[in-house]
Amino acid sequence: MAKIVVLYDGKYYVEQLVVRAEWSGDVAQPFRTLTLTLSNTLNGEEQALAFEVGKEIRFYADNVGLFRGIIFTYDIDDKGSATITAYDENVYLTKNADTRKFVGMTAGAIVKEICKAFEIPTGTIASTGYVIPKMILRNMDLWDMIVTALTETRKQNGRKFFVYAREGKLFLREKKDEIVRWMIEDGVNIISANRSRSIEDMRTAVKVLGGDDEDKPITASARDAAMAAKYGLMQHLEQADSKLNKSQIEQLAKTRLKELAKVNEEVTVEALGITEVVAGSAVYAFESMTDLVGGFYVNADTHTFENGAHTMSVTLSKTDDLPKLDYEADSEKKEAAKKKKKNAKMTTKPKKTKKGGNDPVTQLINTIKKQNGGK
Repeated sequence: MAKIVVLYDGKYYVEQLVVRAEWSGDVAQPFRTLTLTLSNTLNGEEQALAFEVGKEIRFYADNVGLFRGIIFTYDIDDKGSATITAYDENVYLTKNADTRKFVGMTAGAIVKEICKAFEIPTGTIASTGYVIPKMILRNMDLWDMIVTALTETRKQNGRKFFVYAREGKLFLREKKDEIVRWMIEDGVNIISANRSRSIEDMRTAVKVLGGDDEDKPITASARDAAMAAKYGLMQHLEQADSKLNKSQIEQLAKTRLKELAKVNEEVTVEALGITEVVAGSAVYAFESMTDLVGGFYVNADTHTFENGAHTMSVTLSKTDDLPKLDYEADSEKKEAAKKKKKNAKMTTKPKKTKKGGNDPVTQLINTIKKQNGGK
């Protein structure tokens, strides 16, 4: 039996109104979500408690604090059936957009600067290592800025980082090899399972173009010969930051090949709930029919608390499938280069015609004269 406690606005314990609670997360999002289904009436005529959007709500299970966040949606019908949707404080990364320039900064430093500028409290921010030469990010929400910076870091040094919220603060930690503490297996805690394997997104070769000369780019290529022989040649083409040198571009090609030359495997499992099994963690799974065996990363999770029971639905993957956003060089710089090239062509002196004319009007006059016998 799972015992839940729900604290609203720091004053009211409302778990007696809760019919069902869903607590969920996804590695593609910086925040976790709490969805409560309520019977918010005691007499069928008025609300037991008038919940307000913008107020804080906290969720506990078996005396462990699982969620602290803000109510963003409150729905109620004429029968008193209500639904609350709340997000933890990291949701504000997706609710603020800006245009910002970062020069000579690590992804960790970029996270700190963004959070400071938008008054988002931070906890421990991991050192990310790679110094990004320059990024100009236009009209992007803060989360996409952070993902872009982390993607550039991952492409250069292969290190992976994870954003999460705890006690109202944003944390950034490195995703090193996870210590697997939990096992889900058939006959013990698995209710149902499904497994899918795909090479749709596999690439067995990578080519990277860099430098600032479009006619003579710096290039680097990498190929997994064994994978190409088994699955076929499938090449990924990527444009690197113009400031990267030859060795950095070569390293980028190797890192990208390591990421892409894989069979993608995704598993969906419904099992008895374990609160520590959330997006970003790792588990060991065994299920005989699907031939499921080994360690997996949790990409998404939904924990359901209803009628005293706690179950979970988790999406597992062999690859640590964190979100990625590739940085594209400043679009204004590209447009300026195109314009300069176009102007250079227009100012080139054209060849003269046999009649001596070198513009369309003169050529037309000469043609008319010729048709009229030179008059």
